[in-house]
Amino acid sequence: MRRNHVPWKAAGTTSEQKRSADEVVRETGWVFNNVTGGDLSLAEFVETGNHETLAYLTAFGLGDEPHASQTLVEIGSGIGRMTASFTRLFARVVACDLDAAFLERCRETVAQFGRPERLRTSPVADGRTIALPDATADMAFSYITFQHCHHGDALALTAEAVRVVRGGGHVVLNYRTWTASDALLWPAGKIVRALWRVPKLGPAISKRRSIARLGWQANRLSPTEVMDAVGPMLSNVQIVRSPKRRSFAIAGTSDQSFEGVHRSHWWLVGTVNSRSQP
Repeated sequence: MRRNHVPWKAAGTTSEQKRSADEVVRETGWVFNNVTGGDLSLAEFVETGNHETLAYLTAFGLGDEPHASQTLVEIGSGIGRMTASFTRLFARVVACDLDAAFLERCRETVAQFGRPERLRTSPVADGRTIALPDATADMAFSYITFQHCHHGDALALTAEAVRVVRGGGHVVLNYRTWTASDALLWPAGKIVRALWRVPKLGPAISKRRSIARLGWQANRLSPTEVMDAVGPMLSNVQIVRSPKRRSFAIAGTSDQSFEGVHRSHWWLVGTVNSRSQP
């Protein structure tokens, strides 16, 4: 098992052992969100996703798309925080995640707060391949997922996102990049990821949010790296950053800012070229 999969497998096992998705949110805030303790319910957790899906699509100029007839692929759905909202917006949603237990809870979440008849789930068993045919979706969306992957896996999933979207469709993908704080965070994360490989100790610390969150941040990707990988397959590319960060100044892209973007994050929003499909 790849070492960066350890905390997600542990989180998935924990999710599977809980009696409900609501219990998962109340008792394992370290896994899925920045709120700890027993005060956050599943309904409140999903409501944060409801707000963000609409806010991001609108900010990226995609709020007026005919989503009611479209298919969306969500890469890194977790237990469905944003998925429930997507099933109310899109005709069909394919939720993808590394662990099947996450997807089981995702189905439960959508059954309570979304449109379960519109949902399909697809495990990303190898951490880098989406089991869908080419050009089957109108949009691929991913939020706070690629930073948890190996560098190569994140780029592979980026290419997969482009592959599964039809020509004229959109990719809406979130990444984490370098900031000054990484002078401390990056080496600390490497130490945590090394400890995950230690028998008994690894699975134990992977369940402690305060420690594991350092290891989850397994890579940083710059807009230049991502554009080198998929830029030729896209047009109308926006690089969306925090207003607190200067433009990345990537040739062939438009620079945008949005208050909802963390300073350490950025978004790639682009249209898939028809000729990029086989």
